[in-house]
Amino acid sequence: MSTPLSLLLAHKGAQVAMISPEESVAVAVHLMNELHIGALLVTDDERRPVGIFTERDLLRRVVGEGIDLMATPVGKVMTTEVATVSPATSVDEAMRLFMERRIRHLPVMEDGRLAGLISIGDVNRWQLTEREQEARHLRCYIQGDPACAE
Repeated sequence: MSTPLSLLLAHKGAQVAMISPEESVAVAVHLMNELHIGALLVTDDERRPVGIFTERDLLRRVVGEGIDLMATPVGKVMTTEVATVSPATSVDEAMRLFMERRIRHLPVMEDGRLAGLISIGDVNRWQLTEREQEARHLRCYIQGDPACAE
């Protein structure tokens, strides 16, 4: 699917849940639970990504190591190698990155600035909607009623 991620962001919105690397893991977990999300983008004072804190980081680096949630800053346990994409990146390219890197979130960067965050769930929803629309159009075509798809 050659649909650019900019189109997904236009539908989803560009809001991104962020946290400072100095905040505690406990604050990060509270925020993730409150927002019902699986990751927080860790940013510097100028909203530039310096890492990402995910549920996987929590399980492996915090719970798995028995680290104190209250005393540990997010910056100590976040993933620092963050794959990013541009708004022109296609949905197919994003899916390839999700699978190859075994990740679930991709910050979208444009001209060095954060433009949004795309998750594998966003891409799956988009693909499902596209497939449903295509199926509806095909049914209408087969039935000989091109107006029914509108």
